Amino acid sequence: MNPVVFLLIPAITAVAVLLFGRQHRVAETISLLGASTLAASVATGVRGLLAGEVYEHEIVRLGEGVSIGLRLDALGAVYALVASFLWVINTLYSIGYLGAKGHRAHRRFHACFAFSLTGAMGIALSTDLIGFFVFYEVLTLVTYPLVTHEESDTARAGGKVYLSWLLGSSLTLLFLAVTWTWSLAGTTAFTPGGLFERAPNKTTLALLLLLFAYGLGKAALMPLHRWLPAAMVAPTPVSALLHAVAVVKAGVFGLLRVGLDVLGLDHLASTGASQWLVYAAGISVLLASTIACFQDDLKRRLAYSTIAQLAYITLGVAVATSSSAAGALLQVPAHAVSKITLFFAVGAIQVAAHQKKLSEIGGIGRVMPWTMGAFTLASLSLIGLPPTVGFLAKWRLLAGAGQAEAWFPLVVLVISTVLAAGYLLPVVHAAFFGESKTPREHGEAPWPMVVALVTTAVASLLLFFRFEPFLTVLKMLGLES
Repeated sequence: MNPVVFLLIPAITAVAVLLFGRQHRVAETISLLGASTLAASVATGVRGLLAGEVYEHEIVRLGEGVSIGLRLDALGAVYALVASFLWVINTLYSIGYLGAKGHRAHRRFHACFAFSLTGAMGIALSTDLIGFFVFYEVLTLVTYPLVTHEESDTARAGGKVYLSWLLGSSLTLLFLAVTWTWSLAGTTAFTPGGLFERAPNKTTLALLLLLFAYGLGKAALMPLHRWLPAAMVAPTPVSALLHAVAVVKAGVFGLLRVGLDVLGLDHLASTGASQWLVYAAGISVLLASTIACFQDDLKRRLAYSTIAQLAYITLGVAVATSSSAAGALLQVPAHAVSKITLFFAVGAIQVAAHQKKLSEIGGIGRVMPWTMGAFTLASLSLIGLPPTVGFLAKWRLLAGAGQAEAWFPLVVLVISTVLAAGYLLPVVHAAFFGESKTPREHGEAPWPMVVALVTTAVASLLLFFRFEPFLTVLKMLGLES
C-alpha cells in the first residue's frame, strides 16, 4: 500500500463534500464514508507494519539529505490510528450536534474537518523535518475556519489568537530549529536514535530543544498556551478535534519525533540538555492543573486540563529514559479517548440542557446518566486510575522518572494526579449528587452524540485490556524489552 493513500482519502473526501454536499445529509454521508475508509486503511497498514511490511514513498527530493516523503513507521502509526479512528467517532457526534444546533455552513465544516485529517496524516507519516514542517502549517491553516465557524466577533477574536500564536511560533522558532538542525547534521531525515552521529555540545543541544519545544506551539507548553483557551469559542466537535484528534496531538507527536528521531534520547540524557525542559514541563503541569480547578466554565476547565495533560508527554520526552518516552507515547491515545469523551459530554450538556458551567449542572447526571456515566469513566482514565489506559501511561511515566532517579517529575506526577481529581471529580459529584437549580424537561442529547461519547469512554477501558498492539509498537521503538 502506498502511504500517499492515507493523505488522498481525507483530501478527496473534503473535495467531494464541497462539490456534492449542498444537502447536509449528503455532506454527512460523504464525511462518514471518508472517515471510515481512512480508519480501515490505516488499520490495514498498521497490521502490515506489525507483520514486517514497509510502506514508504518519496514525493520530492529537495537536495542532499533533504526530501519530502511519507513512511508508516511505529511512532507515526500511533498518531495515525488515533486521528483516523476518532475522525469516525467525531463525525458521528457532529451529525447529532449540528442537527441540534442547525446546519450552518455544514459544507465548510465537514470539508475543513477532512482537510485537517490530511494535515494530520502528513504529520504522522513524514519522513523528514521539512515535510513535517509543511504539513504542520497546513494543519494550522485548515483548522482556522473551524475555530471561527460561528462567525461571531468572539469567534473571530479567538481565531485571530489561534492563528497568530501557532503561526508565529512555528514560522520563527520551529523554522529556525529545522534549519539549524540541517546545518549541523547535513540532513533533516528522521533517524531512529537521532540524526547526529555525535552529540553536539550540551548548550547547542539544549538550545535546539528549546526551539523545538516552543516552536511546536500546538503542544501548548506554558507560556505559549494562550491559543488553546482562546480557541474554545469553536463548536464542541471542533474543540474535540483541537484537544483530542489532530491539533494538540500534532504538537506533542512532534516533540516525540524530535526526542526519538532528531535529537535522540541517549544524547539528551548523556549531556543533560533536556533538564531545563523537565522543570518547564513540570511547572506547566502544576500551573495548568491548578488553574483548571478554579474554572466554572466547563470547556475552559477542560482546556487547562489539556495543557496539563499534554505537558505529561513533554515531561516524558524531557526525562529521556525509555520508560518515560514509552509513557509519553501511551499518553497520546490515553488522553485522546479520555479528553474527547469529556468534550463530547460537555457538548451534550449544552445541547440538551443549554448549560455550560459547573455551577449550573447540579443533578444533571440523573437526567443524562449515559452522558455523565461516560464523563465519569473518562475522568478516571485522565486521572490515571486502573483499569483504564490512562493508568498504563502514567505508570510508565512514573517508572521512567524512577529509572532516571529524578525526584522532581515524580513529585509532579503525584501532585498532578491529586489536582486532576480536584478538577474532574467535582463535576461528577455535582452531576450525580448536586441539587438541581433549574427544571429539566429533556433527557439525553441526540442519539449520535450519546453513541459517540459512550464509544470513546468504553475505549478507555478496552485499550487497557487490549494492550498487546501498543506493546509491540513500544518494542519496535526500543522502548520496551
